[in-house]
Amino acid sequence: MPRKLPATDVVIIGLGWTGSIMAYELAEAGLAVTAIERGPWRNTATDHPPGYAADELRYRIRHELFLRPEQTTFTFRNKMNQTALPIRSWGAFMPPNGVGGGGVHWNAETWRFLPSDFVARTHLTERYGAGFLPGDMTIQDWGVTYDDLEPHYDRFEYLCGTSGQAGNIKGQILDGGNPFEGPRSRAYPNPPQEQPFGATLFAKAARGVGYKPFPQPSGNMSRAYQNPLGIRLGPCTYCGFCEWFGCGNYSKATPQTTILPALLRKPNFSARDNSEVTRINLDASGKRATGVTFVDTDGNEWEQPAELVILSAYTIFNVQLLLLSGIGKPYDPNANSGVVGRNFTHQTTSDVVSFFDPAKFVFNPFIASGAIGTCIDEFNGDNFDHGPHGFVGGGYIGQVQTNGRPIETAPVPPGTPRWGAQWKKAVKDNYQSALKPGTGVHGSMYSYRDVYLDLDTFYKDRFGRPLVRITMDFHDNEIKQNKFLTDRFAEIFQAMGARQVVKEYRKGPYDITKYQTTHLCGGAIMGTDPSTSALNRYLQNWDVPNLFVSGASAFPQNPGYNPTGTVAALAYWAAAAIRKRYLKNPGQLIDG
Repeated sequence: MPRKLPATDVVIIGLGWTGSIMAYELAEAGLAVTAIERGPWRNTATDHPPGYAADELRYRIRHELFLRPEQTTFTFRNKMNQTALPIRSWGAFMPPNGVGGGGVHWNAETWRFLPSDFVARTHLTERYGAGFLPGDMTIQDWGVTYDDLEPHYDRFEYLCGTSGQAGNIKGQILDGGNPFEGPRSRAYPNPPQEQPFGATLFAKAARGVGYKPFPQPSGNMSRAYQNPLGIRLGPCTYCGFCEWFGCGNYSKATPQTTILPALLRKPNFSARDNSEVTRINLDASGKRATGVTFVDTDGNEWEQPAELVILSAYTIFNVQLLLLSGIGKPYDPNANSGVVGRNFTHQTTSDVVSFFDPAKFVFNPFIASGAIGTCIDEFNGDNFDHGPHGFVGGGYIGQVQTNGRPIETAPVPPGTPRWGAQWKKAVKDNYQSALKPGTGVHGSMYSYRDVYLDLDTFYKDRFGRPLVRITMDFHDNEIKQNKFLTDRFAEIFQAMGARQVVKEYRKGPYDITKYQTTHLCGGAIMGTDPSTSALNRYLQNWDVPNLFVSGASAFPQNPGYNPTGTVAALAYWAAAAIRKRYLKNPGQLIDG
């Protein structure tokens, strides 16, 4: 029998980006807020000091900042007729663990989705006809628009001190920025980061073949910055230990460096770390959440009563808690009915490795940050005519120089022996003169009827709860899209003067062992129809009105950008709806 704690106004499950934003906004409104985080507390000064943070073996290879599969894992299969097996080592994605969540280790690529991304099904159907979309594709409109979210995108960018060059301010297209972006209300708070040699050459070559390159928007500071909450960040030192790592220089926007210091000063906020929420509790009607049950590290079970529950964990864990708590109808792919687990997506990424003459090109790959580089957006979303190509979706393409770390950064031409003297010589000859962006093609993955999440029928976690089962494979649409984008990417390197260009296409079947991104999306999606969405346009659960679910689990499909900017904008959007509307009249904000 769990021990019951004193009631609070709001309980928040997960204290990453969205949990921190929701906690701050609701505490600012005067509510008593308690956050419960599965992983450990993390502070910048003590957890990521520069003296040992730059340890590739510890953080990249041994996954110091991530959830351990022995804590919990998922089962995986490509097809519905296969037996799913547990994931024993993270590969395709890296579930975060601890306060700050994925915001601690992210690259800080800070994008806004395109206006057409939010009305994807309507837009594509109107332009190409319903018959152009694959019959098993389940993409949906979001229920919100770019214009709805623009003020909230802006707020997050200024919280983070985002470095970038605007391409569209109030409809005016500006040179040097992304001309395809939706109109923004003002410029980025900081100028772009200084571009390395490789990105500079990439921009020149891209312009030469008719594209409009721009610096990638980055949560790595191009200069010292003080955000609207009074928190100061320092300029990036381009150390090359950013993705997979915490930043000891206070140069990368994370919850720890942008919002948590202000949140922790609030007397009406409290947090419990190392505590795993096992279910969301409901009253006898099943229509109202009464709080949560969680287990601490000693195995003690606790009940935290609350008037409002905010579920803001990592995508898969949001879905798992909804399923285990009996909230929403589970998705059935055979009947194509139900809402919890449907429209699950990942990403479709690939790369191009380019080898240049060592006597003429020295790229210094170790001078890097998580989100430094030059991109083009001509082939993202519906920025180009898909009709002749037979697919929908797209992505941005970029020469993004994230690192030159020694364990992983050893590009050698095809045919090089995998070990020995010849391999060593090839590494030495090519380390400075090869370009391997990491994820140069960052493509969308649209949703399909047979790609989904449910509860495994055999494997269970340490609490005896079913593991989440992932059923996922690439479809022809994404394979075609990736080949098209990868070929365009390679053409720019050829224009740069590369002597050899190696295309690393993303091919099927989906491989759970090969890293892509940690951008898992969907499974508890937002929309306008309760029969096809778990949440309404304010991220409020259709069935339990005092439950809001934030995070990328709300995405009906995954566009061709990193999700964090949109995840944060949606959190601000939902928090505003709670403060302005829900608190005045608790209940369903939209009739289903």
